[in-house]
Amino acid sequence: MLSVDCVRELESSWLPNLTDSALERLIDMLEKNSAMLIHGCFTRSTSMGCLATHAAWHHPQTEHLNQDAGIAWLNRIAGLNPATSRVIQAWDERGAHDWELRSELLAYFKEERLRRNEAVPASVEACVPV
Repeated sequence: MLSVDCVRELESSWLPNLTDSALERLIDMLEKNSAMLIHGCFTRSTSMGCLATHAAWHHPQTEHLNQDAGIAWLNRIAGLNPATSRVIQAWDERGAHDWELRSELLAYFKEERLRRNEAVPASVEACVPV
């Protein structure tokens, strides 16, 4: 089970800063238990990375980075210290193959996707007849 601190960090720092494409990428990788989604280091090769690295590769301010993409995204975009990120600590401690952790993260990411899809932009709302 995710700790209260981990959930708080997910809700306050991760979810608001994930682009839609990063959210989709993480959902896809968690669902498939992708070998490209690793733990224990931010990157091993150019296509492999942790949660933060894949988030970074789908963010306009960090998509150009390689080795330090996850660190940069956590620090500059999410406002977190990569060494003390509760989400990264849980991911590194329990690993990508922990189905319970993957399921919990997947549930939060899918809930966020649903929330975003249900949000009606103000410009569309203004055009709806009353």
